[in-house]
Amino acid sequence: MCGRFVLFTTGDDLLNEIGALPGVTTVEAPDGTPPPRYNVAPTQQVPLIRFVGEAGETAALDSARWGLLPSWKKDDSGPPLFNARGETVAEKPSFRSAFKARRGLMVLDGYYEWKDKQPYFVTPSEGLLYAAALWETGLDRLSTTMVTTDSVGETMTWLHNRLPLFLTRDDIEQWVAGTSEEALELVHPSRIAGDLSYRPVVKEVGNVRNDYAELIDEV
Repeated sequence: MCGRFVLFTTGDDLLNEIGALPGVTTVEAPDGTPPPRYNVAPTQQVPLIRFVGEAGETAALDSARWGLLPSWKKDDSGPPLFNARGETVAEKPSFRSAFKARRGLMVLDGYYEWKDKQPYFVTPSEGLLYAAALWETGLDRLSTTMVTTDSVGETMTWLHNRLPLFLTRDDIEQWVAGTSEEALELVHPSRIAGDLSYRPVVKEVGNVRNDYAELIDEV
C-alpha cells in the first residue's frame, strides 16, 4: 500500500517531465505546480495528472484530494479511500465507475513504508514514479486514489506485501486512454519493482505535521 509519499520535483522540472510522456504535446497547470513536499498524507491535496483533448494529448496537472469521493457519497466522513486494490478495482462500487472512465496518474519521487515500526523511504533508481490513479468529482471536489497490487521481488515483499501500481512510460497511454479491458491488463505486480530501493529514515516521518527535506535522509 502507500499512505505517505514525497514529491520534491516541481516547477518547470515537473512540467518538463510530464511533457515528455508518450503522446503528450501540451501540459496545462492552471493552478501552478505544487511546492516540494516530503510527507504527503491521505486527505491532503496532491497533484493529479489527467489526460484531456480528443486524443488525450494534453496533460492537465490539477490539485486533488487524496481519498476518492465517489458521486454517491453524501459527505467526506469515513476512512479515506486513498488506495484501491487492483484485484477488485473493476467491480467494487467505490471504484468501478472511475475505473471505467476516469483513470489518471499520481506522480511522486518516492514513498514511505513501515516495517516493525521503522519507516523506510522507497525510491526509483532514477526519474519519477507514475502511479496508476482514479479520479472523481463527488461533492463537487476533485479527488483521487492510488491503485495497488501484490508486491513482487525479494526486496519489496520483505518490506510490504502491497505495492502501488507503478506504470512504465510505455504503459501510461494504455492505462489512461485504453478500454477498461485494456487497462485491466496492466493490473499486475509492477514490472518496475526491481528498480526500487529503500533506506531507513527518521521516525519523525510518522507525524504528518513534519514536512521537511531531512525526513528522507538515511539514518
